[in-house]
Amino acid sequence: MVTDSARAMGLTTALTVAAFVVAGGASAQAANGVPRAPDGHPDLSGTWDNGAGIDFVQPRKDGESICIFGCASGAPPPAAASGAAAPGAPPPPAGPKYRPELAARVADLDARQVQEDPVLRCFAPGVPRIGPPDKIVQRAGEAVFLYEDVSGSFFRLVPTDGRPHPTNNEPSFLGDAVGHWEGDTLVVETKNFNDQTWLTDNGAFHTDDLRVVERLRRTADALEWTATAYDPAVLAEPYAPAKRTAKLTGLEIVESPPCIDRSLANMVDGSHHTNPR
Repeated sequence: MVTDSARAMGLTTALTVAAFVVAGGASAQAANGVPRAPDGHPDLSGTWDNGAGIDFVQPRKDGESICIFGCASGAPPPAAASGAAAPGAPPPPAGPKYRPELAARVADLDARQVQEDPVLRCFAPGVPRIGPPDKIVQRAGEAVFLYEDVSGSFFRLVPTDGRPHPTNNEPSFLGDAVGHWEGDTLVVETKNFNDQTWLTDNGAFHTDDLRVVERLRRTADALEWTATAYDPAVLAEPYAPAKRTAKLTGLEIVESPPCIDRSLANMVDGSHHTNPR
């Protein structure tokens, strides 16, 4: 016979166990501060301040000239060779290593960046040059990457439901992305690029066989982003730009100003500052 007292004791025990399990789960989440999506994966949704942009450029008027770096009061900046870092500029990042027979082509494109850089003509930067997303909207089976870039606003759709890469899309500036989870890391493989973007700002061209693998991992209020570019037809080894860490922010992204070329026709020479991305 089961008495009311035994039933009450059993109910109390069950509630105690349930409370322990819930508290344990909450503690596990609170331990690393990473919110979870309903499917159990880390929720990467949010607006992320990734340090992109050209805030490092602070032009000022020097007589009849506009000085970008190394500005001395009343004097123009020291002359620098095309592509060389001006005084006060951030150090240039390590760039991709090319096959020896292609070094001259890269050097030529670097020297003529102002004329040849696709971004300066308002095209999408490509991957990995565009860097980590400025905003992520994640739902079951898909993540949407949004970008607020110097040459415009861009988006990428990243399915995470196990589907393969599409086979009938035209090559594009940002390629076709497919994602999957490796533990708590979102791994995004992108291919089917056109050959009209650069890997970096300094003439780092690629072929349409480029393949890029990005890894995104959330730690509390930070998003870690790494990428590796594979293009053995031109690269001597895979290229991995510097790791980027974005911070969660309450600021919302806005529509980028229209990218309109108003300056290239007035170019005097090919000198240019070093962009640290």
